[in-house]
Amino acid sequence: MTTDIPTTRLRPPARAWTTLIAAESRMVIRDTAGLLIPLGMPLLILVMNGVTDRGGGELNGVPIFEIYVMPLVLTIVVATIGVINMPSFLASYRRYKILRRLAVTPAHPAMILVAQVVVSIMQTLVGVVIGMTVAMIAFDVGLPERPWTALGVFALAAFTMYAIGMLVAAVAPTANAALAIGLTLFFALGATGGMFGPTEAMPGPLAAVGEALPFGAAVQALGSAWAGFDQDPTHLIAMAAAIVVSSAVAIKWFRWD
Repeated sequence: MTTDIPTTRLRPPARAWTTLIAAESRMVIRDTAGLLIPLGMPLLILVMNGVTDRGGGELNGVPIFEIYVMPLVLTIVVATIGVINMPSFLASYRRYKILRRLAVTPAHPAMILVAQVVVSIMQTLVGVVIGMTVAMIAFDVGLPERPWTALGVFALAAFTMYAIGMLVAAVAPTANAALAIGLTLFFALGATGGMFGPTEAMPGPLAAVGEALPFGAAVQALGSAWAGFDQDPTHLIAMAAAIVVSSAVAIKWFRWD
């Protein structure tokens, strides 16, 4: 037997949004592993590269460390949050019928999605601030040569990873499945996108595939902004296409229960 969902709803008050976002924030904070991984792993990669690879030359007057390592670190932050953490939370809410219960109240389940995105953005900002602060203080890293371009590219990368995360949440039946799928996607995209070494060191066809996928496209586009180069449209198109495709599939397959 199914539960009918009312066709008319009372509009939730503004306080309901702040309460829901606060509740989602507490859930994220209590998930110690889910909080530390997107903040700790990029910081560890930053420090390891900073200790071993500083003084590795310049490109267009900008240290190679800033062109490669900083974009990689920022991309890892947003990818771990968007592709791994967010889907597992949403899948667990479906598993425990929380979304279905909300469906018959003025607090529509879509509010959960919005709240998760807001909390994910907040968590991303914390990770970026920590990473940039450590990089500037410990390794004398400067701001991108084109800061506004870098900000726009990072926002596009964030929406790309969130869209992929929504796709994972749409198809994963349980939180464990969402975590497994998210981890697999994260490492597959990262391995081909430069997480374990520059794509230039990979075979030509594999490097081309990696840069056409969202992770590699984000690293390359952020690196260009940091160095002051013109953007390669193919990287921006790759991320935009991932947003469109992932969102379309997520909308079609997402289940509230």
